[in-house]
Amino acid sequence: MTTRPRARPNVPAPHRPDLRGRTAELAAVHTQVLEGPSPRATEAQHTKGKLTARERIALLLDEGSFQEVEPLRRHRAQGFGLEAKRPHTDGVVTGWGTVHGRTVFVYAHDFRIFGGALGEAHAQKIHKIMDMALATGAPLVSLNDGAGARIQEGVTALAGYGGIFRRNTKASGVIPQISVMLGPCAGGAAYSPALTDFVFMVRGISQMFITGPDVVQAVTGEQITHNGLGGADVHAGVSGVSHFAYDDEETCLADVRHLLSLLPQNNREFPPAEPCTDPEDRPCEALLDLVPADGSRPYDMRTVIEEVVDDADHLEIQPTWATNVICTLARIGGSVAGIVANQPHALAGVLDIHASEKAARFVQMCDAFNIPIVTLVDVPGFLPGVDQEHEGIIRHGAKLLYAYCNATVPRIQLILRKAYGGAYIVMDSRSIGADLSYAWPTNEIAVMGAEGAANVIFRRDIAAAEDPEAVRAQKVKEYESELMHPYYAAERGLVDDVIDPARTRAVLARALAMLRLKHADLPSRKHGNQPV
Repeated sequence: MTTRPRARPNVPAPHRPDLRGRTAELAAVHTQVLEGPSPRATEAQHTKGKLTARERIALLLDEGSFQEVEPLRRHRAQGFGLEAKRPHTDGVVTGWGTVHGRTVFVYAHDFRIFGGALGEAHAQKIHKIMDMALATGAPLVSLNDGAGARIQEGVTALAGYGGIFRRNTKASGVIPQISVMLGPCAGGAAYSPALTDFVFMVRGISQMFITGPDVVQAVTGEQITHNGLGGADVHAGVSGVSHFAYDDEETCLADVRHLLSLLPQNNREFPPAEPCTDPEDRPCEALLDLVPADGSRPYDMRTVIEEVVDDADHLEIQPTWATNVICTLARIGGSVAGIVANQPHALAGVLDIHASEKAARFVQMCDAFNIPIVTLVDVPGFLPGVDQEHEGIIRHGAKLLYAYCNATVPRIQLILRKAYGGAYIVMDSRSIGADLSYAWPTNEIAVMGAEGAANVIFRRDIAAAEDPEAVRAQKVKEYESELMHPYYAAERGLVDDVIDPARTRAVLARALAMLRLKHADLPSRKHGNQPV
């Protein structure tokens, strides 16, 4: 027996919008994503004196260049009310754009969504953009404004941070990584900025700490504010965690752009050169008056740097921490160079624990990114003292020594005045691999100062003399004339030339141009075991 098909009821077909309708729907979704969770949330962000994630990205990147990745991403977490709150982006905006026409990858926490806290989807977006930056060989900038791990997601949030730390480490020395702190950063989250090349902070809105003020008070009884514990000035001037501190976000992000203009895209490229309108052979007559011949008189080494570099323009790294050494990026003859210089204006320019760490890190960064190093030397030695010895000046000073010895980029040393003892060796002497060493006619290269040397060598003669002071003065002059005259090191090939200070810029520019294509290989090894 056959059955006839049952008659279908007369039901209209479901509505299927055409492509134009779907496109309009997409536009509405994207508009909602761009506007964020609510006007109220945006107002709350502005009330705190903070910009939104997208406003920050707009300041960082060239106008109209931002291409967002995964703007429609949502979390899949369940429990604690999360299933009812699934905003697009999941609290982080990721993508790429250009800075001065060169590709830069960026991620920015959106504090308006979950307080910028990191969950599984949030972390996966960051992982993706970090992988893209490394794969394409372009800098990565993180705009940090988050409340740490998303507690409701538990261990998966912690695993997300682990993935970020691993990628930070993998990218270290391969692409420039810049962390811009624009809000709170507490607990384990603080380790990602610490793993990057540069950290920027803004006063009043940026804080970084492993344990917050409440925990500190509970454990130690100490009372302190968020900014007092981990604010911008604390990390820029006391801990050395931050390289730059600013009063507002606009100035901060403008300097991030400036820094990027001085860095290569990756470790396989050179920093970008610019046409030089400041003549390379410009005489520096002012140097003859800026630097006193008397080695005991202080002066500001920044004035020397400004006289030598293109248009007196340089970007100093960590200017308020370990101020007895200057580390700065500048152009000489249009090409970028890293300058390490003793600062006689602070602690007479001695090397101590913090100065050694600061300079070592800077030398390593320059070497990683093919930036030639110019070392300006005016150093009386390492800082003596029980605290310095007990806190490890030996291993910390060895960091700077290791960094210089390991560096294969062009290296030029210029000795202005004093260069005493182990500090002379550590400040990139010819004996540890400087390609060229120059000196001014005011140079004094010796194991120690003449007076101290005379007191050691001739102590018996001085003690037995009828007039010890007269004999001491005579022996000091004798030591100076024999071992500390300005041509002693040059006569022994430890200095390539003694130059007129007015020719400093021309000499450095020509030397850097000659060394630009220098190539040097390190021994085959997994990695060195550098001092820590």
